[in-house]
Amino acid sequence: MPALLMSEAQVATENGARYLQQLCKHWAHKFVVQYTAKSGRIDFGEGRAVAFAVGTDHLSLLAKAPDADTLAKLESVVADHLKRFGFREQLEVSWAPVLL
Repeated sequence: MPALLMSEAQVATENGARYLQQLCKHWAHKFVVQYTAKSGRIDFGEGRAVAFAVGTDHLSLLAKAPDADTLAKLESVVADHLKRFGFREQLEVSWAPVLL
């Protein structure tokens, strides 16, 4: 069974619920998406997924992928979309590896 790599990011924003909904709706036509007002998950297939959790002053992201290259691409795509949706805030997305 291949190892699963994970990374996380905490994005400072008071609009996390809005961005969570925008991201999930954006990808819902193409991928399996589940979300509520406070959390969500997008299954991009092929072992790739991103989970979201809304905090009072941040949006938490947790990315999972089967290898480092795929994880880096997933991080980039999710961060780019989030920054585009939150362009008024100039959001900063800094991914850090999750050590299992």
